[in-house]
Amino acid sequence: MIERRENQMKKIITERGQSLVELSISLVVLLMLLAGAVEFGMAFFQFVQLRDAAQEGALYGSMNPYVDSNGNKAFNTGEPVNQAGIETRVRSSSSSPIDLSDSSIVTVTASSADGSNLFCEGHGLQVTVSYTHKVFMPFVSAITEEIPLTATVTDTILSPVCP
Repeated sequence: MIERRENQMKKIITERGQSLVELSISLVVLLMLLAGAVEFGMAFFQFVQLRDAAQEGALYGSMNPYVDSNGNKAFNTGEPVNQAGIETRVRSSSSSPIDLSDSSIVTVTASSADGSNLFCEGHGLQVTVSYTHKVFMPFVSAITEEIPLTATVTDTILSPVCP
């Protein structure tokens, strides 16, 4: 009985620090999961900003879809999409967390949704906003350094009436 008790005491003494090692290993795993969740949350927040900006550009483009090249305030076949106006509206919609006004990191394109290049009532206008999210967390950046984010919104053109 005394010998058995001595064996148990030796076992307790030799396992000293085991819980600290287990804690440190599990803490590293938990911190990696937390870093991944934070990085995903930041990327998702930036995607929501891109989507909102694309919606703002599509809304503006649905009411001002083309460049009135001859000044008659009516759509003529072949008139180009109002790329500059739509892009200005997208870029001015927000500045945080992504500075949308920086054209070197954010691209904005506007085109007809159905490929017809008719920018008049009833046709679709598609606005695409793209950005590359840079990964900041050290453990996540070992997997991927960049996450490409693209938001595309299609809206129906409300005016002018087609010829």
